[in-house]
Amino acid sequence: MKKRLKPASGLSPLILALFITLLSTACSNSQNREKIIKTTSTAEVKEDPKQKPADAKAIMAKREVPVLCYHQIRNNLASDSKRAHDDIISPDKFREHIKMLADSGYHTILPDQLYNYLVFNGKLPEKPIMITFDDTDMDQFTVGNATLKKYGFKGVYFIMTVSIGRKGRISYMTKENIKQLSDEGNTIASHTYDHKNFAQFTDEDWKIQIDEPTKKLEQITGKKVEYFAYPYGVYKASNLHKLKEYGFKAAFILSTARDENYPLYTIRRIIDPGRYTAKNLYYSINKSFNKTKS
Repeated sequence: MKKRLKPASGLSPLILALFITLLSTACSNSQNREKIIKTTSTAEVKEDPKQKPADAKAIMAKREVPVLCYHQIRNNLASDSKRAHDDIISPDKFREHIKMLADSGYHTILPDQLYNYLVFNGKLPEKPIMITFDDTDMDQFTVGNATLKKYGFKGVYFIMTVSIGRKGRISYMTKENIKQLSDEGNTIASHTYDHKNFAQFTDEDWKIQIDEPTKKLEQITGKKVEYFAYPYGVYKASNLHKLKEYGFKAAFILSTARDENYPLYTIRRIIDPGRYTAKNLYYSINKSFNKTKS
């Protein structure tokens, strides 16, 4: 006669069934959270042509969305200047900071989502944040992108086109790397040809620093390039209207004040310095971006 199998670990059938139900629910919630993260990072944004766009005053009144800026993700070298240390974060610390954002419930968004929120009052996920990278460094692909993918996050890569494919003390992303980032749902955007200060642009620079880099990035990705980041975070108010004429929907500065007449072209970001702990970064995000109305 066959022996009846006992429930594992001596559990009664009722308790075992309850345990299985709870385990199934936990797995389902985890999968749903992952789905939410990925959906909010890559959601297709469609503008409502019937809705009137917000004016500059209305955009300025909206609560700012946190935007982080990264440059080099590597360990410091003896040859690095003191100033350069703010633009360098170690790979281990970068991973720690991104994990903190995920554990704290942040969801990454992309520029189209931010634009739709600012201009058409579009919905954003709970605790939205944007993660951006300047200057095309290869470590942004090997460390930055790999880390974001681990948490279902997406990023914005502001490309300085003169550097594409260059190798040396610092290696830069190739066309293939940039295309892959774009194909994976990240945003590729412009950061000029060779990092010339926007406030010092001549008439010829609009072709060299803006028009030609835009066309090159569009050829690489097969997508429109509609966002821009100012080298050094520096802008010139009298030239902001030209960015719209060149097809940009928005542009990003660093932590200086926004222009009240062109808030879309002076969206604030903060640098995550290498000296910060994850706790420092969390505090800085909340201090820097919780000053305006919802």
